[in-house]
Amino acid sequence: MPQVAILDDYAGVALDLADWSQVRTRADITVFDRHLSEEQAADALQPFDVLCTLRERMAFPRTLIERLPNLKLITIVGKTLPNLDMAAATEHGVLVAHSDFANPRFRSVRDATPEFAWGLMIATVRNLAEEHLRMRAGGWQASTGMTLAGKTLGLLGLGRIGKRMAEYAKVFGMQVITWSQNLTDEAASAVGARRVDKAALFEESDVVSIHLVLSERTRGLVGAPELALMKPHAYLINTSRGPIVDEAALIAALTAGRIAGAGLDVYDSEPLPPEHPLRLLPTVTLSPHLGYVTREMLGAFYCDTVEAVQGWLDGTPIRIANPEALSS
Repeated sequence: MPQVAILDDYAGVALDLADWSQVRTRADITVFDRHLSEEQAADALQPFDVLCTLRERMAFPRTLIERLPNLKLITIVGKTLPNLDMAAATEHGVLVAHSDFANPRFRSVRDATPEFAWGLMIATVRNLAEEHLRMRAGGWQASTGMTLAGKTLGLLGLGRIGKRMAEYAKVFGMQVITWSQNLTDEAASAVGARRVDKAALFEESDVVSIHLVLSERTRGLVGAPELALMKPHAYLINTSRGPIVDEAALIAALTAGRIAGAGLDVYDSEPLPPEHPLRLLPTVTLSPHLGYVTREMLGAFYCDTVEAVQGWLDGTPIRIANPEALSS
């Protein structure tokens, strides 16, 4: 029987959140609940015909694809996977099946990330994580927080998530300013925000929240110069992608107390290494890339995954991102 692997199912929910019954009757399914390094993956994934991924949790460089001779299908969430070498997959005849965010099942779950981003912001400015640990240890309050009402929220990016953040900000009584490379005054004013230039966003904001797609032009977009412009009492929130922020510059700014703190859900290296310096900074609120991790969102992802695997088993693969591989 074909061998199917579900990768990086950290919470052990993949088989519960979608109906895999038709796949089970025609293939053997193995679930990996921990992250695999490339060397571990090259060994553990040798027998598998199908690998089911979840966002960027697992990287597929050419060096790994070339070491998986039985691999025939990779399923991905979204239309692309930045850390998958599509050319290598195509050359080796490996189909890549993407999900369909236009499917109605995704409409009701798109608030997962903005809801989480807002929660992380509140937790950060109110020192919730540190006070939680203090309570667990038998202590009591030892910090002061910042009120959001009347403050300025700077949105770096005003796409779907950024627009939702602007709506939340209105309810909390915040002023909203925003910037991105192609943003217009009209698009900003449509959601009650004011477009400013990049420097002004960092200078004027009490909280800067990042909502950009990682690309070559956004990688390292927030570096030492931008962090130096921020107010000493300001906070940085990143629920987008780690490499948008220069990690070393952020650690330096936090260590020196040049900004009040940061709330981070994403990192240059994920999972974050156990001894990473960000884990040791008291003014940082950390979460393990939970932005999209809800039962509803993961259920939608895995339903698409099941459809893709079934299509391949039927000999009629669907939503193929690299159709050239069909003739390889």
